[in-house]
Amino acid sequence: MQLVIINSFQFLKMIFSLRTKTMNRLSIAVILFCISASSYAQITSQELNGRLGDVNVITTAVPFLTIAPDSRSGGMGDAGVATTPDINSQHHNSAKYPFIKNNYGVSISYTPWLRQLVDDINLAYISGYSKIGAGQVVSGSLRYFSLGDITFTDINGSVTGQHRPNEFALDMGYSRLLTPAFSMGINLRYINSNLTGGYSNTGSATNAGQAYAADIAAFYTKEIELEKKPTVIAAGINISNLGSKLSYTDNADKDFLPAMLKLGASMKTELDDYNTILFTVEMSKYLVPTPPVWDTIYDNQGNLIPKYGKSPNVSVPVGIFQSFWDAPGVEKDPLNPADRSVGLEEWREINWSIGTEYWYAKQFAIRAGYFYEHATKGNRKFFTVGLGLKLNVFGLDFSYLIPVNQRNPLENTLRFTLLFDFEGVKKNDTSSPNGN
Repeated sequence: MQLVIINSFQFLKMIFSLRTKTMNRLSIAVILFCISASSYAQITSQELNGRLGDVNVITTAVPFLTIAPDSRSGGMGDAGVATTPDINSQHHNSAKYPFIKNNYGVSISYTPWLRQLVDDINLAYISGYSKIGAGQVVSGSLRYFSLGDITFTDINGSVTGQHRPNEFALDMGYSRLLTPAFSMGINLRYINSNLTGGYSNTGSATNAGQAYAADIAAFYTKEIELEKKPTVIAAGINISNLGSKLSYTDNADKDFLPAMLKLGASMKTELDDYNTILFTVEMSKYLVPTPPVWDTIYDNQGNLIPKYGKSPNVSVPVGIFQSFWDAPGVEKDPLNPADRSVGLEEWREINWSIGTEYWYAKQFAIRAGYFYEHATKGNRKFFTVGLGLKLNVFGLDFSYLIPVNQRNPLENTLRFTLLFDFEGVKKNDTSSPNGN
């Protein structure tokens, strides 16, 4: 028997076509964004065998924190933890900042999100840094995610209010060189998620979810020669969104933040005086519990006992370490139904990004990349392309997402980034005839 999961794009179109009295756009927006991190293709049991074939997506609060906000990484399959330093390193790996050439800079990014479904969801991002001497850098960023306008209605369909749900995260970071080739960085983050505006149709008061988190990052880079050509190799690691849980009501269970581990490596080679090419590969994994397979047996406290996997009702530190071995994957052996292939589902929770970047005369860039997520863990698979232009005072980056599966809500996603080099302004002023 073939198991078919309904295409989520068609499902969401069906939701938008409904005009029932109990349906409002808030529930649509929440469903919309939760599904945006997931797959939209059909999956069959023939393609995925046994328990390991069951879709078991890891869900967290505020998933907007995992969206790559800048166009450079957006053009290289969302890879950025080990690429050469840039102004937007705050999101990917703030430990890269001490190796950046200029002393300060600011960038502004904008991403229309899920435009295949609605036209009023977008992500805005501002990032900047400043060197403070002795290999030290302070940095910061503001990420703002808007989910459009929401109209609240009661059970009779009467309008009871309006709200514009939004989420934002404010970062402050510090990084420094520890050796000429190695640096570390830390970010502190405040998160605010206001999805309801205090509205509730169940009697339970709601409020904006708030949480605090931190990132810990490291970066290593070294200059070598490869076939007599100047080459820079690099490796990076970033453990992000380590922090408190988040809830929208006082008496509800709290959800994990999207804590994530990213590891990557890159190599940049100067082909000649005008041509430079970079290759990078990156892996990422959520550091939160995987949903288990529940049994029908209860413990002494009346809690269900997992049949496979581990209970997700644990503290944040326990959840981080547990995330490496708690996936409930079970492969059914016809000769031994009790057989368990422990660890296979854990491997499927690793996402991969590969990317390349070509620069001509350090002014014009072409980028391409690929992002892979397993079918049972979200099934995001897409190619990316991008362009970059760098002038004395500012730069412009652009990227475009091409999903492998057709009719994907992420299809035709665009990202735009403006980068401002204030040192370029200073150099131009200094070189002017009157020195002003």
